Parts: sequence; structure tokens; C-alpha cells
Amino acid sequence: MINPVGRWRIIWMEMWDQDFVDMIEPGHFRFDENGLGYFIFGAVEGQVDYRVSDDGRRIEFSWSGNDDGSIKLGRGWFELTSSGTAKGCFFIHCGDESAVEISQHSS
Repeated sequence: MINPVGRWRIIWMEMWDQDFVDMIEPGHFRFDENGLGYFIFGAVEGQVDYRVSDDGRRIEFSWSGNDDGSIKLGRGWFELTSSGTAKGCFFIHCGDESAVEISQHSS
């Protein structure tokens, strides 16, 4: 089982370049121990409600937040690897979707 708790840096998104991802601050996801968390990239940010699969290798989440001040919500998932990286997909309800890669931050 891989422990997802902590901060995960967004290292690549299919739909947006890294300059956009890091526009306000370095793009990242944070997974807290209580099944909640947070993310920010570009002008999109939100609160996360996540579940880890029984084998500990997949995170599925829903989120609510905003995109440049407009209320948004969505869902997503990540497949975790033992190397501290994960690949998945991020969806904005009735909007964009993007493949995404994250890397576990050491601090």
C-alpha cells in the first residue's frame, strides 16, 4: 500500500503548459489523512474528497472549487506507483479534462 498523504507537485498536464499550471503558485495536490485535501493549478483551485482503493494503488476524488472566480466542480483519479509518482485524469464537470502527472513532494 502506498501512502498518498502529503503534497504532490503537478509535473505535467496534457491540456495546460507548466507556466499556466504554476501561474499563482507551484501547482499541486494535497491529500490529508482524513480523506480530504486541496489542489491548485493555474486559476483553478478546490477542496478534494478522496478515497483510496483497497490495494492502496488508486485514488479517486471529487472536488468543488473555482476557476478564475467561477464556481466549478469535478472529479478525477490517480494510479500511484512505488516510485512516488502518479498518473491520472482531472475532470471539470461539463468542461475540460486533462491527463495529469504528479510527484510526491518530500517536505
